[in-house]
Parts: sequence; structure tokens; C-alpha cells
Amino acid sequence: QVQLVESGGGLVQPGGSLRLSCAASGSIVSIYVMAWHRQAPGKQRELVASSANGGIINYADFVKGRFTISRDNAKNTVYLQMNSLKPEDTAVYYCNALIRNTIVTNYWGRGTQVTVSS
Repeated sequence: QVQLVESGGGLVQPGGSLRLSCAASGSIVSIYVMAWHRQAPGKQRELVASSANGGIINYADFVKGRFTISRDNAKNTVYLQMNSLKPEDTAVYYCNALIRNTIVTNYWGRGTQVTVSS
């Protein structure tokens, strides 16, 4: 079994910064992709950023230049550094990973709340 556990969410003022972390644990042979999604109230879940093996990184247009995704492969952990936060960044942020143990499975964390408000 594999678990993804997010941390680092909270309340921050507009223009502030937060760093999210997501650690994968359990029976892991390899991790192909780690990503962050978010879901605001009343809206669909959307991709924020992804990091695939080989250094392939993608960002949603609405976070380019403000957010940075990074991975520590030795710790099976992905980070999301969020700078210049805006009220519209308020959402539950979910970690997602494509992981091989006996088969390849797409796993999700439970999410961490990020609230940007003055």
C-alpha cells in the first residue's frame, strides 16, 4: 500500500509565500510523476504543476513565475513553493503521484487547505 501525505498549508496574506510538501511512503518500486492539483469551492480540480522523471516539469499558466515544483527523489517527496500568493489561489491542494509497486497506480493525498486572505 502507498500513502501520500501533504503538509504546509495554512492562512497567508496576499503577496505572501507558503511551501507545501508531499511525502510518498509504502511499497514503492518507482515514482514516474509527482504533481500538485487544487480545487477551489464550487470549481473543478485543476492541475497546478507536475514533475516527471527526466526533469520534465509543467506549470499551469496561472502559476507560472510564482510557483516552483521540486522533488527530492531520495525522500520520495515533492514540494510546491508558492510565492506572490493571490486570493484566487485559495483552494485545497492535492498531491498526486504515478507510482509503480506491483502495478502502476495513480495515487492521491487527502489535501491541504491554502487560504490567501487579508
